[in-house]
Amino acid sequence: MCIQNHHHPTGAGLQSQKNWGALVYWKSKGKPNGKKPAAEEKKLYLEPEYTKSRITDFEFKELVILPREIDLNEWLASNTTTFFHHINLQYSTISEFCTGESCQTMAVCNTQYYWYDERGKKIKCTAPQYVDFVMSSVQKLVTDEDVFPTKYGKEFPNSFESLVKKICKYLFHVLAHIYSSHFKETLALELHGHLNTLYVHFILFIREFNLVDPKETTIMDDLTEILCSSSGSSSSNGSGNGSGGGGSGSSSSSAVAQNHVKER
Repeated sequence: MCIQNHHHPTGAGLQSQKNWGALVYWKSKGKPNGKKPAAEEKKLYLEPEYTKSRITDFEFKELVILPREIDLNEWLASNTTTFFHHINLQYSTISEFCTGESCQTMAVCNTQYYWYDERGKKIKCTAPQYVDFVMSSVQKLVTDEDVFPTKYGKEFPNSFESLVKKICKYLFHVLAHIYSSHFKETLALELHGHLNTLYVHFILFIREFNLVDPKETTIMDDLTEILCSSSGSSSSNGSGNGSGGGGSGSSSSSAVAQNHVKER
């Protein structure tokens, strides 16, 4: 299934600050929204008929390991950039359903996230606004030569790893929101295989390099346990051939990462 609609960041967020410096002040805080999930509301994304769907049966644990003779920062940079583009694309497939009316808060299950700007001011925003803050800010960072250098001899900033950790945390929030609030739409588009594949690849990557605090991802532990425990023996039916959509984490993702390294 070929996806043509893309999410274009509006440039909101940290426009007035230098990109890498501003991200240091990125904060979001999750807390219970006070609503108890209805007993009859099942998590559709945990149904076996959907969790088994992938676009590839590649062993992702091997894909995320740092290759020999590749610099760690190079590997983190190439993969983080790739995940950003794939998660942005995956979100774009359901962005027309994620509106200020349908998603009045950035919620994942019974947790609500708030955005804090560079001054530490709490911003109550809708889910699409939150995602836009994330995507526009990350877009600036991954295209900033001072943060994600691509030219030979250019050094990574000392704060690079901490910036990557922040980026990955917010990208996780976006993935979790898609599952929590827009899995039905993802199913209707037959892109759940892409989403599952992207999620497995991303989770194994952040685990491999300890990029996100496990407490941050606990909210999706039920899904993680199911998907990651079967990542090497999953079915690839039900979601197309992987030539479009999330394009998430197949061998093509590895190729993109390697090309990024070679260009440096």
